[in-house]
Amino acid sequence: MATWLITGASRGLGAEIARAALAGGDTVAVAVRNPDRLPEDLKNAERVFPVALDVTDTEAIAPAVASVAERFGGIDVLVNNAGRGLLGAVEEVSDAEARSLFDLNVFGLINVTRAVLPYLREAGGGKIVHIGSRSGFEGEPGVGLYSASKFAVAGISEALAAELAPFGIQSMVVEPGVFRTDFLDQSSLSVPAHRVAAYDGTPAHSTLDWVDDANHTQLGDPVKGAALIREVVGADKLPGHLLLGADALDRWQVKVERVADDVQAWREKSVATAHQD
Repeated sequence: MATWLITGASRGLGAEIARAALAGGDTVAVAVRNPDRLPEDLKNAERVFPVALDVTDTEAIAPAVASVAERFGGIDVLVNNAGRGLLGAVEEVSDAEARSLFDLNVFGLINVTRAVLPYLREAGGGKIVHIGSRSGFEGEPGVGLYSASKFAVAGISEALAAELAPFGIQSMVVEPGVFRTDFLDQSSLSVPAHRVAAYDGTPAHSTLDWVDDANHTQLGDPVKGAALIREVVGADKLPGHLLLGADALDRWQVKVERVADDVQAWREKSVATAHQD
């Protein structure tokens, strides 16, 4: 039986991961901004410990993590799931909007991880799961700053996997495609206050139109996605990357082929930059 700490677990993929862990016999601490808004099945479950935590409140993180460790005697699995989206062309996004996004998607993740790591190192092992995105390996029009935040998550996860291996701690980034959650709702997704009309009719603004059509009709099943995450976490070794959904796998293949083409076109001249005359 493992003890999980899951941030942003009041709904969507986070809530489904909590349910999957409970179904597997584990105990779960769900860290959410308002525990009163937890679904009834999680709020009243015997093996669930609701923790009030906004991961952008840096000072509140350490006490929240300590309360979980005290309640369950330790932490085995951290799932950094808290996050939100931001639509709009890069030119449209203000510094304040970008920094607010990174405070949640990146710095919240870093600070929660920092707070949990001493407990994992003391225990001699553990697993960290970071919820990234398919936009974290392919920059896409209309979500440039969101992509940037998820690229950061992937890079952090890869670095942690190498840094923490001597302590028996593993790190994995999950990169889902589009799943039927509330992620495309206004509660999880924002748009810039300033809109540049020049982008109307271009891919950057086409993404805005796609969101309206796609909300709650996405192909990905969050219950099945969460079950796979639980299965992978239960194995001995985490993969560095876990792609979820056919669309994520398809876009990964496109990215691999595109980068291979870019590299091949300039390979000889690139190699020559390392040669001395």
